[in-house]
Formats: sequence, C-alpha cells, structure tokens
Amino acid sequence: MAGEIEILDARFRGMTLGNAWLEKLHGGMLWAEGPVYAADGDYLVWSDIPNNRMLQWVEGAGVRVFRHPSNNSNGNTRDRQGRLITCEHGTRRLTRTESDGTITVLADNYRGKRLNSPNDVVVKSDGSIWFTDPPYGILSDYEGHKSASELGACYVFRLDPTSGELAIVADDFVKPNGIAFAPDESILYVADTGASHDPDGPHHIRAFTVRDGKRLVEGRVFAEISPGLADGFRLDSDGNLWTSAGDGVHCFSPAGELLGKIRVPEVVSNVAFGGPKRNRLFITATSSLYAIYVAQAGVQRP
Repeated sequence: MAGEIEILDARFRGMTLGNAWLEKLHGGMLWAEGPVYAADGDYLVWSDIPNNRMLQWVEGAGVRVFRHPSNNSNGNTRDRQGRLITCEHGTRRLTRTESDGTITVLADNYRGKRLNSPNDVVVKSDGSIWFTDPPYGILSDYEGHKSASELGACYVFRLDPTSGELAIVADDFVKPNGIAFAPDESILYVADTGASHDPDGPHHIRAFTVRDGKRLVEGRVFAEISPGLADGFRLDSDGNLWTSAGDGVHCFSPAGELLGKIRVPEVVSNVAFGGPKRNRLFITATSSLYAIYVAQAGVQRP
C-alpha cells in the first residue's frame, strides 16, 4: 500500500514515525530527479529532466519554476559555500551557480573528450567535487541529446578544488549513478544501474574506502536493490543509507542490512533530507514530489 511503512528489522521501527504519513507536494513532472534542500532558505530545488526545467518548492508558498531551460539538469547538491552544483545532461557538463546567479562551468571534458552526461554529484568537506558520468543523457533526445560517447566508458570523477584537475577515481562501472559519502567521509557509496538497459546488468550500490581523501580502494558490493534501481540516495547522521527503488525508499544499515521500506506509489528516483531539523525526507518519484517525516536526521550539509 502506498505510504505504508514496511518494517523488516525492528530497528527501523525506531527510525520512522507511526503518526507521519507520505505527503504528495507536487505533480506533473515527466521524470523528477536531483532534489537538494537549502537550509538557509528553507526550500527544495529539483530537476524535471525531460521538461528541461528545475523547480523550487517552498513551505506555504508552493512550487515555481526555478530555472528554464535547465540544459536537462539532473543531479544537484550544494558546496560548502552554499552554491548550487548541477549536473547537466544537455550540455554534458558540471556547473556551479554563483551567488549572483551567474553560472560557472566546472567540468565538461576529460583530456579533451566530452563527458557523457554528468548524473549525480556530492561535495566533500575539503571542497572536492565527486560525480558520476553515465550515458543516460546521450542515449536519446528525451533527457538530453542523442550522441556517441567520446570517452567510450563511464567513470566516477573527482574534481580537485584547488587545481581544477579532473581525475578518474573509479573505472569499472557499467552505469555509475547515485553517489554519497558516509557521515565521516571514510566511505563513498556509488550505485551501478546497468540493469536499466540490460536485464542481467548490475542493480546494486558499491562501497569504497576513501584513502588520503582522494583515492577509492577496497570496492565491494554494499547492497543489491530489488525491485528497481538505486538511482539516488542519501545518508542519515547515523550512517544509514536511504535509497530510491522500484517500490519506494529502501533503508539500509551501515552494514548493508535492509531495515525497511517506505512504500511510494511511483518509481522513486532520488531522496534528500531537509526541513529545519533535517528529519523530513523529500522524495522525487517519476511525476511527483513527496515528503515524509522520519525519526532520523540527514547528514548536516549547507
């Protein structure tokens, strides 16, 4: 049943609220993605990729168009200065929105070859930017512009905050997608959604140990997602991972145990913790934006 809290482990009962329900905040998107909450303004921004726009939700004021055209934006996050970082399918680049509204291109190529279509992004406390680059924005004209891959592969990148150098930190993914750090940044989680175009492809989240703040080692499968895919996810302050799936939001312990689910009536693409107490889980799901209060707080971000 939509909105039902499914308890698979007794620990999940204490992580949810018996008197909270799933709220539908907005509808009418073609594929909602990339939610990011701005604590300083108490609002949420997210992407509607095929409609080439970004939307903004404000408590009590509803929804307005935040940016159109958006270059088929997908994933969004904020850096340590509160600036918006955006993955753009249409222009195959990673951008930053400055405080005056101007847009700075952070990365659009690797060694002279255009990126595929940056998908999801996270900023580490040292200012480095880590993002995934699958081909979803160049596979058709629906979420970008159909084109051949110049890189010939799909990578996870790290952008150095000082030199601006772009480095490959993982090169063995089929379609790298969602990405997030553990609360202490010792682990980086990255989804592989290769099953989106191959029934036998990966549909899991991998975990990597972060070495020297720059390298990924000891890669291992953290969790298999079924049904659906881990398009996007976020972690709470206790290190539990809340991820998108085909039937709602799945919550995994730091050990990779499936604790429970929040059932959603549409396929979920991504999530973000927000609200003044960071205990409201915003959920982008196909054509709609949902939210539900939980008994956990998201990792503190700008």
